[in-house]
Amino acid sequence: MFKNMFTPRRVERLKDCLAIFAAGSAVYTGAELLWRGRTHWTMTLTGGACALLIHLANRPMQRRGTPVAVRCLAGCGIITAAELVVGCIVNRLLGWNVWDYSGMRFNVLGQICPLYCVMWFILSFPAICISSWLQRSKRVLVFSAVRH
Repeated sequence: MFKNMFTPRRVERLKDCLAIFAAGSAVYTGAELLWRGRTHWTMTLTGGACALLIHLANRPMQRRGTPVAVRCLAGCGIITAAELVVGCIVNRLLGWNVWDYSGMRFNVLGQICPLYCVMWFILSFPAICISSWLQRSKRVLVFSAVRH
């Protein structure tokens, strides 16, 4: 059952995923420190998860020739959804008060708002560009089809 679980190709894919996760974690943490002057460990994990999800979503869209603006919109949706889910858990359920958008117009539960959705759209652009570059340069083979 576990014979083919850790093939060299799968180990390489796992390394690629971890590298993208780590890079996304570091970049998001740095961006938040510059923007707010502070961050929280949950945001570090969320940033890594979003980077990986954006990369995984970008791969098939790039192959189909989907316009960059549409891919950025997908990235915006990924980040906004993650922000809503994580916010409802860490802010509302656990009461950690990592962020609060309740003073912003048109917010949803104080966890997401249109202003930050626009920012996520803009910040998705460099993530999409890096993901596309990695895929073109064949440096990352995340979830390539494996044929036996």
